[in-house]
Amino acid sequence: MSTQRQPAQSAKVRGSGMTLRILTAVALFIDAGIHIHLAPGYQAGNPGGIGQGNLFLLESAAALFAGLYVLIRGSRAAYAVAFVVALSAFAAVVSYRYVNIPAFGPFPPMYEPIWFFEKSLSAVAEGAGAVLAAIGFVRAGRATPRRRAASHR
Repeated sequence: MSTQRQPAQSAKVRGSGMTLRILTAVALFIDAGIHIHLAPGYQAGNPGGIGQGNLFLLESAAALFAGLYVLIRGSRAAYAVAFVVALSAFAAVVSYRYVNIPAFGPFPPMYEPIWFFEKSLSAVAEGAGAVLAAIGFVRAGRATPRRRAASHR
């Protein structure tokens, strides 16, 4: 009986792993889409230097890459990249909402002490993406020894 349960159980684990990959990627894609949408309006405020709009485009490129990497690979490395991208974006939006950080180096000041729909949605997507990526990272680490043990049978 246990051999009959094992394939069904492993299919369930694979299904939940794919669901986690999709949810993590969707969170990153939402983040990327919002930053692409907002970038032109923020670049106009600081056309010289890097500009906040250009930073938004760089962040969206990183989020797209991380989302695709998680979808395609679902490895610990993919989840680690997704976690770093999502958490850094979340930390930036929250920091610049509550703290007036002055310009430093080529980076413009980005203090914006308000919440609006797109900003709130991106913060929620980034936070969710970071949590989902952390869960995926832990789960991917646990799955590796089991796969090795199963391949040696």
